[in-house]
Amino acid sequence: MSVAARERILARIRKQLDKGGAVPSAAENENVSAYLRAHPRGPIRELPGDVVARFRERAEASTATTDRVASMQEVSAAVARYLDAQGLPKSGCVWPRLAGLGWAGAGVQLEPRAARDSDPVGVTGVFCALAETGTLMLCSGADTPASVSLLPETHIAVVPVTRIVATMEDGWDLARAELGQLPRAVNFISGPSRTADIEQTIVLGAHGPYRVHIVIAG
Repeated sequence: MSVAARERILARIRKQLDKGGAVPSAAENENVSAYLRAHPRGPIRELPGDVVARFRERAEASTATTDRVASMQEVSAAVARYLDAQGLPKSGCVWPRLAGLGWAGAGVQLEPRAARDSDPVGVTGVFCALAETGTLMLCSGADTPASVSLLPETHIAVVPVTRIVATMEDGWDLARAELGQLPRAVNFISGPSRTADIEQTIVLGAHGPYRVHIVIAG
């Protein structure tokens, strides 16, 4: 759609809504800007109990698997144990941000780069994790390429307990506070890729990883 066609459509809508001119006034634009700056929240139910336990429960309800280790230094060994237990290749790619976690010492050969179609395993961190739904929130960047969580058949996510928040609204608040400008892509991942398009039968791995494993650290 051309810009001119879009403006004509919006002008007709404004006329039907009795908004006056075809173009929003300065006062209208300022009202919208003030609303966005305030970041008002709708009703949010409280989440009782521990957010880490809640996150783990909801993630497993989404067909992800979880593990927990005491510190980031134990992550590489936990990933190696998982891959051995599942009979999966111990190779693939990892976020460059996580390249220093001692993968080779644990017998896992991960290259710090974006994913290729031949990578069996992709290991990422998270921007944060949402306890209410067991969801991973990932922000793309030079050292956090989005393809690592999307292309390999096995996605392993490293989640520090300090990055688990209660709700999606908390996740967006954290992004505004820490990032300033949002990245090109923000992905929300709740368990493995799935579809029920064919005869309403759930099929995993339809548009992304067949399996998602989460290592909670701390």
